[in-house]
Amino acid sequence: MMFSLSRNVLRGLKIRRIQEIMARQSHQKHSPDFHDKFGNSILASGVAFCFASWVFVCTQIGIEWNLSPVGRVTPKEWREN
Repeated sequence: MMFSLSRNVLRGLKIRRIQEIMARQSHQKHSPDFHDKFGNSILASGVAFCFASWVFVCTQIGIEWNLSPVGRVTPKEWREN
């Protein structure tokens, strides 16, 4: 009985202490860090770089896209043995 009572009191004190810490942290002013200042611009520049790289790859390295073989492929003559 005494053990469970003391355990409940300690648990209540821990919860109250956590609540105090959270309340204190929520009242502090949040100063912007590197990610707050530059995060979106770095993300946008990365997307732009990837897009530009793919545009270059798709247009400049000479891949022929989905060309039909009709008229270019001629069948071989049939040979009877």
